[in-house]
Amino acid sequence: MKLLILGGTKFLGRYVVEDALARGHEVTIFNRGQLNPDLFPEVEKLRGDRDGGLDALRGRRWDAAVDPSGFSPRVVRDSARLLADSVEHYTFVSSQSVYKDTSVPGVDESYPVGTITDEQLREAEALRQSELTAAPFFWERYGALKALCERAAEEELPGRVLHVRAGLIVGPHDYSDRFTYWPRRVAEGGEVLAPGDPERQVQLIDVRDLAAWILDTAEARRTGTYNATGPDYRLTMGRLLEVCRGTTGSDASFVWVDEKFMLDAGLQQWMEVPLWVDSSDEGNRHFMELSVEKAVAAGLKFRPLSETVRDTLEWDLSRPADTVRRAGLAREREREVLAAWKAR
Repeated sequence: MKLLILGGTKFLGRYVVEDALARGHEVTIFNRGQLNPDLFPEVEKLRGDRDGGLDALRGRRWDAAVDPSGFSPRVVRDSARLLADSVEHYTFVSSQSVYKDTSVPGVDESYPVGTITDEQLREAEALRQSELTAAPFFWERYGALKALCERAAEEELPGRVLHVRAGLIVGPHDYSDRFTYWPRRVAEGGEVLAPGDPERQVQLIDVRDLAAWILDTAEARRTGTYNATGPDYRLTMGRLLEVCRGTTGSDASFVWVDEKFMLDAGLQQWMEVPLWVDSSDEGNRHFMELSVEKAVAAGLKFRPLSETVRDTLEWDLSRPADTVRRAGLAREREREVLAAWKAR
């Protein structure tokens, strides 16, 4: 198969390329050449910018394209329109954040998606162009933007798009550090602040499992919309931390701290305390309880969690000593909150 990857050198795109090469596919990557430009010397590299610099894609043909990097509806539409006569199949990597809320458990692909006004869309686009995408407003609109991206791709390539509503993607080379924090912190040992209820469900997917499934579906020319997270059983936060402890051989002990206490202490969910979503937030109460039955029926498979923990920690320990992590609770802050929790 002749495969085009829009991106291809960062996290999910990187693993799609690796797996595609291992399967013997002919791979072309299109990007600006700014991130890991020396990766994959054996593949064809086309240089350009998705925002107005698509000329390198003109006049070419591929069997399939994978878009793991689009979040601007206008930019996704431009790419899909240009490729409409150049590819048979288009995979758009969307997000589980598209849903208007997750106030009920088991949200499936038929659940309504979020919307934004034209004015909000213009404001979000202005932030993207000014590279201020860390602004809270932008991320508040991220899910609705992804939903509009899905619509744009489908309108340009009707009936030929696979929409992958990915959950939290984890594993080696995940520079967001949202999952990486836990294997690293548990491996360090000692008392570990654990958020909320140990029976609270969490969902995540190893980047390598997602990449393999994307290629499987592209090869089969499967289309439609799928929630792509995991695992295919009910994983709890307590179980995840136990697997981290067992896999790393740590002596860590977990101190489960009440959610209200964490909120009152000023702790921030998701990034400061990864995998914690405040259960008192009605709209997001079941954010990590999506239905994945459709994707599992379509062949999505999951490696053991211990393998993901092991490989993520091994990669993390290979990073430079002065690496600044993007997510996770600072040790001093963790000690402060634990001391206050015990003294309450």
